[in-house]
Amino acid sequence: MQDYIVRAMTTDGFVKMAAIRSTGIVTRAAQIHKTTATATAALGRALSAVSIIGNMQKVDNGSVTLQIRGGGPLGSVLCVSDAVGNVRGYVQNPDIALLEKYAGKLDVGAAVGTDGMLTLIRDLQMKEPYVGSVQLVSGEIAEDVTAYFAQSEQTPTACALGVLVERDQSVRVAGGYLVQLLPGAPESIIDKLEEGIRKAGTVTAMLDQGMTPEEILTAVCGEMEIEFLETTPVTYRCYCSRERVTGALISIGKDELEEIEKEGESVHVGCQFCDEDYCFTPEEIGELLKKL
Repeated sequence: MQDYIVRAMTTDGFVKMAAIRSTGIVTRAAQIHKTTATATAALGRALSAVSIIGNMQKVDNGSVTLQIRGGGPLGSVLCVSDAVGNVRGYVQNPDIALLEKYAGKLDVGAAVGTDGMLTLIRDLQMKEPYVGSVQLVSGEIAEDVTAYFAQSEQTPTACALGVLVERDQSVRVAGGYLVQLLPGAPESIIDKLEEGIRKAGTVTAMLDQGMTPEEILTAVCGEMEIEFLETTPVTYRCYCSRERVTGALISIGKDELEEIEKEGESVHVGCQFCDEDYCFTPEEIGELLKKL
C-alpha cells in the first residue's frame, strides 16, 4: 500500500495534527543501508517524524533536516524531508548489534543514546535557515521531538512513532503522528487530548492492527471532532544526480583530481542517502581538470 500523510484539525480550531503510514519508506531505507533491526527502528522513526514535519511546514521548495547525535552505538542519524514529505536519510552505524529492552522490544533509546543533541534545520527559502537544538531526553526519538517543539518552538506537542521489525529483518509496519495545540487552546482541550492519547494506546499497536492514519488520528482525538484537510502520498526519494556529484568532485580541488587521474583507475562515488553509484573514468577526471 502507498505511504501517505494525512493532515487534520479539530473543528474548534484549537488542535492541528498529521499522521503517516511509512512502511514503504522504512523498508526502502532498510534495503539501501542494510540496517539491522535496531538501526531500522531508529532510522524509521526519524524518517517518519521528519516527513510529517516537512509536510506540515508547507513552504514551496523548502526542506527540513533532522539530525540526532546521542553518543550511542548507532552514531549520528540524519534525515531530510522536502516540502511534500518525501524523505531520505541514513545512520552512521547501520550494522549495530541487536539491542532489546526485553524479548521482542527493541531498545532504540540505548542505540541512539542521550549524551547529545537533536537539531532541526528548517529551510524556509529565506536568506538563512532556521536552526533549533535541544538536549536529547530519552533517545527514543518521539519523546525527543516532543521536547524539541516544547523547548525550541514553544509549541505543546504530542508525538508518537512506531516501527515493527519482523524476525527476518523485514519491516512489518511503520508510521506515527504529531499533534500540536494552537494558541488559545483551553485546559479542557488539553485534558480531552491527553485522555484520547491514553485510550488510543501505542501507535505501533494501532498500526499493527491495520489502522489507517485517519483512524489513528480519530482515535487519538477521542471525543473531539476533527476535519481532514489533505492527504499526500510520500516516498523515499533522493535528489542526488551525476551533475551534483561532478560538482562535489570539482570542489575537492585541482591537486586532488590530478592525483586521482595519475592513479589511472576509475573512481566510484556513492551517495550517502541511496544506493546510487557514480563512476568516473580517468578520462572523465581529465575533462574535469580541463574545466578547472
